[in-house]
Amino acid sequence: MFKKILVANRGEIACRVMRTAKKMGIATVAVYSDADARSPHVLMADEAVRLGPAPAAESYLKAELILLAAKETGADCIHPGYGFLSERESFARACAEAGIAFVGPPPNAIAAMGDKIESKKLAKAAGVNVVPGFLGEIADTEEAVKIAGEIGYPVMMKASAGGGGKGMRLAYGEKDVREGFEATKREGLASFGDDRVFIEKFIESPRHIEIQVMGDQHGNILYLGERECSIQRRHQKVVEEAPSPFVTPEMRKAMGEQAVALARAVGYYSAGTVELIVSGADTSGTGFYFLEMNTRLQVEHPVTEEITGLDLVELMIRVAAGEKLPLTQEQVKLNGWAIENRIYAEDPYRGFLPSIGRLVRYNPPLAGGGVRVDDGVAEGGEVSMFYDPMIAKLITWAPTREEAIDKQIAALDAFEIDGPGNNIDFVSALMQHPRFRAGALTTGFIAEEYPDGFHGAPASADLLRTLAAVAAFAATAQADRARRTDGQLGKRLRPPSAWGVKIGDVEHDVLISTDGITVDGTELPLAMEYTPGDRLVTVEGEEGDLNVRIARTRAGFKLTTRGASHVARVLPAHVAPYAKHLIEKIPPDLSRFLLCPMPGLLMRLDVAAGDKVEAGQALAVVEAMKMENILRAEKPGVVKSVNARPGDSLAVDAVILEME
Repeated sequence: MFKKILVANRGEIACRVMRTAKKMGIATVAVYSDADARSPHVLMADEAVRLGPAPAAESYLKAELILLAAKETGADCIHPGYGFLSERESFARACAEAGIAFVGPPPNAIAAMGDKIESKKLAKAAGVNVVPGFLGEIADTEEAVKIAGEIGYPVMMKASAGGGGKGMRLAYGEKDVREGFEATKREGLASFGDDRVFIEKFIESPRHIEIQVMGDQHGNILYLGERECSIQRRHQKVVEEAPSPFVTPEMRKAMGEQAVALARAVGYYSAGTVELIVSGADTSGTGFYFLEMNTRLQVEHPVTEEITGLDLVELMIRVAAGEKLPLTQEQVKLNGWAIENRIYAEDPYRGFLPSIGRLVRYNPPLAGGGVRVDDGVAEGGEVSMFYDPMIAKLITWAPTREEAIDKQIAALDAFEIDGPGNNIDFVSALMQHPRFRAGALTTGFIAEEYPDGFHGAPASADLLRTLAAVAAFAATAQADRARRTDGQLGKRLRPPSAWGVKIGDVEHDVLISTDGITVDGTELPLAMEYTPGDRLVTVEGEEGDLNVRIARTRAGFKLTTRGASHVARVLPAHVAPYAKHLIEKIPPDLSRFLLCPMPGLLMRLDVAAGDKVEAGQALAVVEAMKMENILRAEKPGVVKSVNARPGDSLAVDAVILEME
């Protein structure tokens, strides 16, 4: 077995690999950029080596620096995690040439599966179902039109070397092909240095299912069940679960056997994932097609670990050391249900704009009892603009799917993050959505269910009454503390027992007494505790516990639970009726300003002072979290002044330009 492992990655996956390595008694080496000098993965490792400046191209993507770090520290193996160098054939070969074990598949398998056109040819030859399409070289637009017509619309045009949703265009007719084929070629060339495009049938109502495979260097290859990854936004996964609520045992066996056949065809070993697109309209169990193979550990691997009881990282390390797999296909058992939500630094209330900054507060839910948190951040740390915006992964396991979903909701309610915007409310709303709970999933779920964006999960009347009770209870505790610290006068006073609580447009009358809590004349069977300064209140009710994150405001409290935040104005009952006479403060009109919606780099400015612009016209491009965001004019006008230049680093709400 290896003595020392270097993890060529950062964040949660680096911490994840190190936890297993330490469990196996293997010493660990971290590598880091200047932005990560005090990150948890660096502090967790036995040794750490600086790579270079913050940009990944100058640090984590420099294979020669990572190999040098391995040699200097005496590491005899390297685990690449996912992303960065994990699927780079040249890095796997360089490790072999340096005499350092690569914890992953052989270089030839990485190469074979890295080309989407060639991998589909290999899959077809191995007897794997492939989406009907044309996998050869397409000379020009006219040939593309001819091929698309023969396949039958709708079709998907894809860059051969594409990934992450780039270089993809859907065509419902000849016009779409003529408009999109050349653009797809350009995107492929610009993003991946390869302008080859292939065309395949677009599967309608598609589900994204993937099969986890694991092989050793002795010819043994297993499939470890499937994962459902259909909940996606812009082709990026948001929620994953195992098993799939759609896949039958017969489908699982057919999918698994085809995945193993493909892995065997390329001499695969280590962990890998065969991704499939499945027609949601197909009930025969045969409507699944090969999409691609990821020759690495997946972000969503924990859900497979939870239902199989296997440590995939440990298996990868043992396979790299030449050991045989410790079980057979017949010994692979699936137990219960697991769900993973990716917690991202992004603001779902502002179109999912990326968010960066300091984690002023980071307090994940307690692990155990079917709750698992995989992260690589700590309170006080920085979410950087240089890397992926994922903060953590929240995984729950339970005997049934419904119980695993309910555990997710409760854990999300207890997850505290202050500083960068985050998507906790959004994924909580997904968990509560009737269509999700019914398992009626497709890759278009988010676009179909939230066509106008996300504005918080809807709250029932019962939930709002409970929140009114929480707000009044907390206000009573605040008033009681004030009484106890107010000298002799305070000793003769009693905190109010009757409160007027306004949440949204609804006003509630709340009475707090030693006998219980009454809201709008109805006694609520609730029990709770609150001490001024608490950030979380757990409400015990007839339908179970409810976690409510609570924060003081000038006139009450902000209460966050079940996928939404609610501002509660709380006033003593004898004062509340007069609140309607207060003058409402109207926010200033900022529509004449073009404001930077997130911290980022101004890449391009398309107008100058004096230019006339039309509504919807592109004015600037801001890059954040490795994505370019086009900023457009809200209304027609003339540019009065320009306040920023390309290359400037901008803070959120920085004024880029002003309109007359």
